Amino acid sequence: MSNVIGRLAPSPTGSQHIGNARTYLIAWLSARKQQGQVILRIEDIDSPRVKAEATEQIQEELRWLGLQWDTGPIIQTTRLTRYEQALEELKKKELVYPCTCTRKDIEQAASAPHLEHELPPYPGTCSQRSVADAISITDRPYAWRFRSTSPVPGYVDMVCGSVQPRMEFGGDFVVWKNNNTPAYQLAVVVDDADMGVTEVIRGDDLIPSTPRQVMLYQALGYALPRFGHVPLVVGIDGRRLAKRHGDARLATLRERGVGVEKFLGFLAWSCGWVTEVRAVTLVELMEWFRLEAIPREPFVLTESLLQQLMDA
Repeated sequence: MSNVIGRLAPSPTGSQHIGNARTYLIAWLSARKQQGQVILRIEDIDSPRVKAEATEQIQEELRWLGLQWDTGPIIQTTRLTRYEQALEELKKKELVYPCTCTRKDIEQAASAPHLEHELPPYPGTCSQRSVADAISITDRPYAWRFRSTSPVPGYVDMVCGSVQPRMEFGGDFVVWKNNNTPAYQLAVVVDDADMGVTEVIRGDDLIPSTPRQVMLYQALGYALPRFGHVPLVVGIDGRRLAKRHGDARLATLRERGVGVEKFLGFLAWSCGWVTEVRAVTLVELMEWFRLEAIPREPFVLTESLLQQLMDA
């Protein structure tokens, strides 16, 4: 075994879909190709749509795909004490401050336009506060914001190459929410560091998160993993998969009797590893896997392609 440790980190919001499966397959193959390990982590702290039965369903679907893991499932909501410890460390270094701004406050104060998945950069309204100032805030809830470094740090991506983030992705960001729970950015950094993760392969919709996470790794003294962001599977409108694009859930594929090797062949074709959709095995994909072969544009799942897959 090598020292490579990858991870699969689904959110338990229901059945996973074709886009999720494609990203998991790429992450799994990358680790296994290097004779590395794979961790399964269930990210259940940051979504209002968490479903109690979804954790078991995720495991069933990963097993159906053949994507076995070595450690886990590790459930984020069982690690709240560990996230609190990390927050306390940031407080000791005065790298966070209490923020009472609402989402509306931020939008009104910032001059930058909206991004599809992002608020405008935080305008620094509460940044003059120190950690000790939290004691005097008794009339309203507050979050904890990280004092971001400037300029926004770049990094070398395993898929995208050198990435220099746009300034829109800068600004102080929330690491602890005003409902007294950890934010996504802090939780995943602590998790990956504690679990010894050496490479993080995920969808490119999370590129804006990466410089923030790099700052947290540096602030907490953790070793940086390698990051790789792969294009998403999208509908014909260019947006991430949703019900409006048809039923692309893995649960539906299984109900329709789609063979797993045929589905793996479909995913392999979408990644440029085979020239036509045909049944393939994970053993074959291990041999053919190349990150550099994956197209740099999103994979468009048309109604016709989805129907062909269902009819296979």
